[in-house]
Amino acid sequence: MRGLSRRALFAGTTVGAATVLLPAAAGPAAAKPKATAACGSYRAAYHFTVPDQWKNDPQRPVWIDGEYHYYYLYNPDYFTGGTEAGTAWRLATSRDLVSFTDRGIAVPKDTTVNGDAWSGSAVVDTGNTAGFGAGAVIVLVTMSPGGGTDRQAQFLYYSTDGGRTFRPHGTDPVLPNPGVRDFRDPKVVRDEERGRWVMTLAENDKVGFYHSADLKSWTYVSGFVKGGIGVLECPDLFRITADDGTRKWVLGVSANAKGAGLPNTYAYWTGSFDGTTFTADASDPQWLDHGWDWYGAVTFEKRAADGTLDEGARYAIGWLNNWDYANTTPTIDSDGFNGTDSIVREVTLKRASSGGYYLASRPVAALDSYVSRTLSLGDLEVSGTRLLDYTGTAYELTCEITWDQLTGAGAQLRRSPDGGRHVDAGIYRDYAFLNRRNTVNPDASGRWQESHSPFDQGARTVRLRILVDRTSVEMFVDDGRYVHSSEVFPYLIDTGLALFTIDGTAVFRNVVIREFAV
Repeated sequence: MRGLSRRALFAGTTVGAATVLLPAAAGPAAAKPKATAACGSYRAAYHFTVPDQWKNDPQRPVWIDGEYHYYYLYNPDYFTGGTEAGTAWRLATSRDLVSFTDRGIAVPKDTTVNGDAWSGSAVVDTGNTAGFGAGAVIVLVTMSPGGGTDRQAQFLYYSTDGGRTFRPHGTDPVLPNPGVRDFRDPKVVRDEERGRWVMTLAENDKVGFYHSADLKSWTYVSGFVKGGIGVLECPDLFRITADDGTRKWVLGVSANAKGAGLPNTYAYWTGSFDGTTFTADASDPQWLDHGWDWYGAVTFEKRAADGTLDEGARYAIGWLNNWDYANTTPTIDSDGFNGTDSIVREVTLKRASSGGYYLASRPVAALDSYVSRTLSLGDLEVSGTRLLDYTGTAYELTCEITWDQLTGAGAQLRRSPDGGRHVDAGIYRDYAFLNRRNTVNPDASGRWQESHSPFDQGARTVRLRILVDRTSVEMFVDDGRYVHSSEVFPYLIDTGLALFTIDGTAVFRNVVIREFAV
């Protein structure tokens, strides 16, 4: 285990002093235990969490029979074998992407000689191109027989029961490893214009492009290379219509670029795709999240209840964790699991005033249907720190901050009774920030505490929408061009909320707090 131990999260606190911690490796009987009254629960109130044990990468949800099928990597042996015990694909279904129903394991692990199932993608084969029947659900997935990054290859599983259970298509890969390291995470899309399937594959600092007529035989056709942002993982390729009517292609990857002073989340390029080659509008990527914990993210189609496709928007979901400290969380001891996702976002493409295009994010609209309590505080003038008459561990805060002259402004979230612990979110000079330094968090190094994104202070106004849950904060700035998602582990007694300014006075307009019941 790297970083701060999960038991240290409780040490020296009022909550921790009264807590009887669950054993770290209690076996299957300990799955999803009920939290003791002394310990309380750290399970998220309105974010997706794995029922028990472990989850990591989301797999792109697919629309089947009026609902989204959300697959994710699941390790049922986490308590006894750790992350090295390997993953299966577990399934949850949802009609609104807020409330999910667990459906159990869909793609099992260790049922063939190839071992466990890693990341990949599912598609609905409506045209029966693979020969398993019209409407069969096909999964292309990375497996590594014998282990090691130099043995990764792509295998096929298929389902004839609507994506609930899958069978392996033999034990041979449909795309063998050509003798390279890092050959994984196939993302498959249908190219209807040319009557074929297209796969993007993560190959270290390159995204490889492949063609197939039947999902079972693949041919390499081109590559997109980008160095300097770490090993590329979980590629993503889609077309979207911008707010000005322009249709663009977007290529995305998960990348850990902390070493270059960049985020370690989802990098993306806008550009064009001719069915074989992706051409980026610019060499450097933009980032769909600037926080520390939005990894392995996927985007997927936005469909209406009748299945109609919205070509001007997509949804996105990311893993709220980071491989630098993946095993550090209080949820293991309090609730018997390790695995939380971001809120599902709606993503749109917008043209920037300076030219070019960018992706903007906002929480999925269906979240509004789960509001259980609303506090409208109106307009509040703040000079220094103003403690609000509100306490909570899971809520949404929205406001617009306006000022004539100041250095910074924002909110202190999950504030301790003495004011010493809190998460700070807001703007300072020419950047927006999310700072978790003054609360308990998983980064023992102290290096990854405050995330930044650009901000024009000359605007003298900023809109903030901040989602707070028991182990996370997600801040959406202005129209959502910049988002910060990070894990935080405030003590359960830290429930306060304050507004602040630095070197000036601001008006926090239309301050609204909402709680959710999911």
